[in-house]
Amino acid sequence: MSATTQDRTRQVVTTLAEVFCVLGTLVGVGVLGTRVAESSGGALSADATLLAPDGPAFSIWSVVYAGLAAYTVWQWLPGRATDPRLRSIGWLAAASMVLNATWLLVTQQGWIWVSVVVILALVVVLGLLVRRLTARPARGLAERVVVDGTFGLYLGWVCVAVCANVTAALVDSGVEPSTVVAETAAVVVLAVVAVLGVVLARRLGARWSVAAASAWGLAWIAVGRTQSTPESTATAVAALAAAIVTVGAVVQARRSGTVAHP
Repeated sequence: MSATTQDRTRQVVTTLAEVFCVLGTLVGVGVLGTRVAESSGGALSADATLLAPDGPAFSIWSVVYAGLAAYTVWQWLPGRATDPRLRSIGWLAAASMVLNATWLLVTQQGWIWVSVVVILALVVVLGLLVRRLTARPARGLAERVVVDGTFGLYLGWVCVAVCANVTAALVDSGVEPSTVVAETAAVVVLAVVAVLGVVLARRLGARWSVAAASAWGLAWIAVGRTQSTPESTATAVAALAAAIVTVGAVVQARRSGTVAHP
């Protein structure tokens, strides 16, 4: 297969993946199916677990989906098919869209543990994708916003969402620890998220988009634990602390000379 054919195939597959992602989204928001918060027996609702972000947190998906649509158009612009940077991430971008839609579809079936496997795969794919973006800096503001900004937000948010997903699966499976144990576990998980935020800041070029999305999700976990059930001051404080650490890690990385990206 010639390089030209490979490039065209990648563009077409990415576009089809975006269409699949849109269809999955229509299912997840309730247009073609059941809203995520109401699927899987409510296991993924904003008040299902200590690590579930409050409802408004999920508005970030509107930005991510708009970015994915923009990226799909961007990769069709003249000269983009042979761009080494887009070539390096094209298949990963398509895979992320497919995994996103797949997650929404499996939650419709109540397959909560399958959704955990899917979202873990999504985190790995996005991590590899953003790592490749870091290896080849963006050329121009438009590319930094459409490509780096989109996938940075995507990765940052999913890093928080995966914790909520795993917790929801455990609760849905009948794991019901005491309040003290549940809060302790939540604090430990949030500490891990904070550490992950530091690692990502150092290895992915101190990206504001990744840190902002993670901090957004963490802040809304804090809001949820103070404004709705289940209430937990300890979890709220830990979530806010993790958000501060995540943002602070980017500030520190930039001050220390780490290559800065959106």
